[in-house]
Amino acid sequence: MMTNTQQEVMQFIKEQDVRFVRLVFCDIFGQIKNISISSSELDRAFGSGISFDASSVKGFLEVEESDLLLFPDPATLSILPWRPAQGRVVRFFCSIRKPDGTPFEGDTRNLLTETVRKAALQGYSFGVGPECEFYLFKNDDSGKPTYQPMDNGSYLDVSPLDKGENVRREICLTLEEMGFYTERSHHESGPGQNEIDFKYGSPIEAADDFLTFKSVVKTVVDRSGMFASFLPKPLPGESGSGLHINLSIKGDQKQSSKLEMNMCAGILSHIQEISLFLNPIANSYERLGAFEAPQYVGWGRANRSLLIRIPNTTGEYRRIEVRSADSACNPYLAITLLLSAAMEGIYKNLEVEGEYLGSAYQKHQGKTLPSSLSEAIEMTKESEFVKSIVPERVLAYFLESKAAEVRALETADDPFEAGRQSYFLTT
Repeated sequence: MMTNTQQEVMQFIKEQDVRFVRLVFCDIFGQIKNISISSSELDRAFGSGISFDASSVKGFLEVEESDLLLFPDPATLSILPWRPAQGRVVRFFCSIRKPDGTPFEGDTRNLLTETVRKAALQGYSFGVGPECEFYLFKNDDSGKPTYQPMDNGSYLDVSPLDKGENVRREICLTLEEMGFYTERSHHESGPGQNEIDFKYGSPIEAADDFLTFKSVVKTVVDRSGMFASFLPKPLPGESGSGLHINLSIKGDQKQSSKLEMNMCAGILSHIQEISLFLNPIANSYERLGAFEAPQYVGWGRANRSLLIRIPNTTGEYRRIEVRSADSACNPYLAITLLLSAAMEGIYKNLEVEGEYLGSAYQKHQGKTLPSSLSEAIEMTKESEFVKSIVPERVLAYFLESKAAEVRALETADDPFEAGRQSYFLTT
């Protein structure tokens, strides 16, 4: 359900017997947060916002300046289909403001909104379409998640090898009820690994949809007695789960191969220093460089292990595909940085280096993605590009938190297991 005005929303709330409203946002790390209010409070939420204790949200505010306000975006109204049909529950994505009405610098959704607005002023518009992989794991007898996959299927297998078929269908149908349309779904390469791709939209829609998607997957799978994990590398020796981000661009409402090449060049020139935001946890770097996950900084038209792939498509499906990101990222930050790099490539008329054509490319280019979280942190620290985009306060907290994660893993007996356990239940 898509609406545009507060008046339309309030009419819908009345007609559909909506009793509760969830106000959704995410922290700087991309973790979904929400406050539930009575539908009778929605008018106030639109007018003056709903306050919350921001000092309790990682990376937001200190105790002495803790109050922030949530303002629902009326265009993001959606019914939660798994809640009761009587006394319904809806949700909105929200903007975050300070008590004086100014935008909060930690509101990464607003950061992406401003990035899109600046591009539009120059005559450019973007489409974004994520492709999201995840694993389905069994629960033990007490209902706790295990690392045992739901099946031993492989790429594009069917039932009975593919035991995720029914749950993927339920996920897609639930999303459809929320006005969110998927394009395809299938079993991926790893045991218990699945992929669902959703239709491209504007950058804000894509980031909102990604958070909605993760929430729906986890809810539906949990109701089915399983556990869904978006961890980049949940199983050693098996395929990792990526978040492939498809980007399209129009200048003055027209597509152009030159713009696409400029966009590629801009992203490739900054990909190392923004990897911390595309691959934000130690487990992310267990995935890169294995099972078709990219390692070298390059582009091409066919090879699926490339960092940027340009599929042979036309019309509305014409795009470039950035293949390094994973689902542990904050989608608003990740897309903001990718679009900002793309726009720099356009402004500076950057040109890509030679297309990847095999091992000769690897031998002569030699430029790779960071191999560890600590290496990614150092590249970000030195980046004037990142500093020009990510608010100082957000960047400082992000770097501090990631450095603490590195220190904790350095003393662990088994760094892979420690990194996996740290995020298995939350990612």
